[in-house]
Amino acid sequence: MESSLVKENPLLLPLNQEKTIYDGFITVQERDFRMRIHLPPDHQLKQAKLHCCWQLKHLLRGYECIVKQVTKKYCTVCCILPCCMEVALKSHPECRSMPPPQYYSQLISEMEALGWDKLLFIDTEFRTLRLKADDSSGRQHVLTVQLKSKHPAEPPECSADLPIPLAITWTPQSTLEQLHSQFLLVLESLADFWAVLDEIDRETWILEPEKPSRADTMRRIAIGNNVSIKVEVDPRHPKMLPECCLLGAEHVVTPLRSKLNANMHSWNPDSSVLHNLRDVLEIEFPSPATHEKSSFSVECGICYSYRLEAAIPDQVCNDPRCGQPFHQACLYEWLRALPSSRQSFSIVFGECPYCSKPITVKMAAQKS
Repeated sequence: MESSLVKENPLLLPLNQEKTIYDGFITVQERDFRMRIHLPPDHQLKQAKLHCCWQLKHLLRGYECIVKQVTKKYCTVCCILPCCMEVALKSHPECRSMPPPQYYSQLISEMEALGWDKLLFIDTEFRTLRLKADDSSGRQHVLTVQLKSKHPAEPPECSADLPIPLAITWTPQSTLEQLHSQFLLVLESLADFWAVLDEIDRETWILEPEKPSRADTMRRIAIGNNVSIKVEVDPRHPKMLPECCLLGAEHVVTPLRSKLNANMHSWNPDSSVLHNLRDVLEIEFPSPATHEKSSFSVECGICYSYRLEAAIPDQVCNDPRCGQPFHQACLYEWLRALPSSRQSFSIVFGECPYCSKPITVKMAAQKS
């Protein structure tokens, strides 16, 4: 028995005279893994115990039953272990590319240069890092870095909550400190954009999105009961006239749309977007200081809820005496079920469920 173990793998050597304990290494794909085999007195492999390094345990996770089954048929465990490990290495690419020791020393030295106070999170494999960064206005941002096994020779994958693609320059000589510095420059280039949206969020009632992220460029601002304006701010040119869409009953929206078209030439890039919107539309936006948000959170007249998944009621009856809001999906399904309704392409024509006046709705967008 002892001869077969040694012949199959010369890196496994007996530690006692009884030849029941073998210690050493097993080589797979030019990689060595430390292991120790404890055999029973009768040298039967089916009763053997295998002790190994954590890397080998990680590779063989899920293959334990296979190893046990095959040791009953083979004369030595060294016959089957390399086979199992070959399969494991192919099915676990992250194990196949396990970083060398210098990867970890390089990472530690780079983190010491950057500052450990910048590290918010690191996973157990030392591959995924989350680094914090504060811009000049004190906003905290998070940069997620996915390191490759050949770091720093290979560029990492980086992501952050930004309204623009994160473009990072990387060379084999680059470091995490340089990466963090590039991220800070990107944040500063977006400072005006976030200042514009912060003012809107602070001074008005935002209907959508419910919880804006730093990547969101759209705000739906309440103007009045069932009337709002959707603005899309350009991150590259945040102080220019944003793309605007007025939402609400036509008899309310039409005068506002006329003012917008007549006054947009007076837009002043040196003033804030919110100040310009007030001047162009000739209105004062309701604010948290003057109004309750419940004044604008009117429930749908069909499902009797305000939010339907992410949607809020944005279809309004045009009759000034009614003005009841509906979710687009609710109104579409309601009208489509009525025999008196008719459909032309994607638009359904029918009667308001409340006042029976004419109302139309576009087909609800299909979810991808």
